[in-house]
Amino acid sequence: MGNLRSAGKGLEALGARVETSGSPAAFRRADGVVLPGVGAFPAAIGKLRSAKLTAPIRRWIADDRPFLGICLGLQLLFDESDEFGKTRGLGSCRGRVVGFPRGLTIPHMGWNRLVPVKATWLLKGLPARPFVYFVHSFFPVPMDRGIVAAETIYGVRFASAVERGSVAGVQFHPEKSQRVGARILANYLSMVARRA
Repeated sequence: MGNLRSAGKGLEALGARVETSGSPAAFRRADGVVLPGVGAFPAAIGKLRSAKLTAPIRRWIADDRPFLGICLGLQLLFDESDEFGKTRGLGSCRGRVVGFPRGLTIPHMGWNRLVPVKATWLLKGLPARPFVYFVHSFFPVPMDRGIVAAETIYGVRFASAVERGSVAGVQFHPEKSQRVGARILANYLSMVARRA
């Protein structure tokens, strides 16, 4: 939902061959999977279910194959979201997706800093506390703090990047984050190449 083309163009600019597909059969041809998304959690998980994509995505992640969730694509990995009531997610990462507290301007939109919390392949080679571009009103709260790769502060400190094995997700938009975002996408493509 949403930013399929811009995410694809960001990867193509780095030399990737991108296929946009809503078919479970596409997983057999893929070396890596990117799940971008803009919009509401319930509508997005509903589209994945109706396209019969939830099981292939769960298997892909369980097999620790290269995966990148972008914005809503990160949120969908978790057990459930509070957006428009409780909605079950993919359950590939334990935790839930919650909204920002009252009193903040929502959505959180624009440039903000990443605060890396551990060394990761996804964030390798970035400057200290780089700026990236956000547009979101909800964020994940992982039960396993060990998967948190970076945090960002906007009223609260929230997980803005996660990584576990070959699986990663970011709350921001790397395809809109200029050189920093291009480096993050390049790091993902390097992981895809290593695992191909």
